[in-house]
Amino acid sequence: MPPPSVRLVWLGRARYPELLALQEAWLRRLRAGPAPEASSPATEAGALLLCEPAGPVFTAGLRGGLTPEETARLRALGADVLRTGRGGLATFHGPGQLLCHPVLDLRRLGLRLRTHVAALEACAVRLCELQGLRGACARPPPYTGVWLGERKICAIGVRCGRNITSHGLALNCSTDLTWFEHIVPCGLVGTGVTSLSEELQRLVTVDEAMPPFLQAFKETFKCSLVSEDSSN
Repeated sequence: MPPPSVRLVWLGRARYPELLALQEAWLRRLRAGPAPEASSPATEAGALLLCEPAGPVFTAGLRGGLTPEETARLRALGADVLRTGRGGLATFHGPGQLLCHPVLDLRRLGLRLRTHVAALEACAVRLCELQGLRGACARPPPYTGVWLGERKICAIGVRCGRNITSHGLALNCSTDLTWFEHIVPCGLVGTGVTSLSEELQRLVTVDEAMPPFLQAFKETFKCSLVSEDSSN
């Protein structure tokens, strides 16, 4: 049998609510199941939604992480502040960051939630290796994500219901890291954040990071990626 396929959807630079709206549309689609006349192959497992945030936004997860006073302070800095349905606490998204939201039916990929999270971490670790960064690794909870020493380069927060995932990871490519100074990222005191650009001491754009990330995703999830125009 051919490997399961995942639809690749690249939004380019997009506002965070646009990504959430598309995510909800795909969630409804997967929850409804394939229609009898559907043209998508039965092995299609869902979609990989990717974008670079068009502006600064702080998000809080199901566990909260931002008080009303902190929310007002962050908005006064010119950032959006949103509560989302993912796991975890507060984090930052902004230009120079690769946002990856896989909306997947884990049953079609033969994965459980825990192995899905581990696969996302493995994707980010593999990307770092392909970029020449050694030493990137995943750590046990509460340090979910990918780290270089005590510096987090990739945050992970997911949601899963009825075996269908949403949300995903945020990988710092050339992100302005000073935004993270206004919060305690993911509620972890005493740790820092970093980026591909910071570690490699050169500009690494989201566009540069995309091809090796997609390679890592296909290898790790053992799937094929099909672009919207079916040319990938």
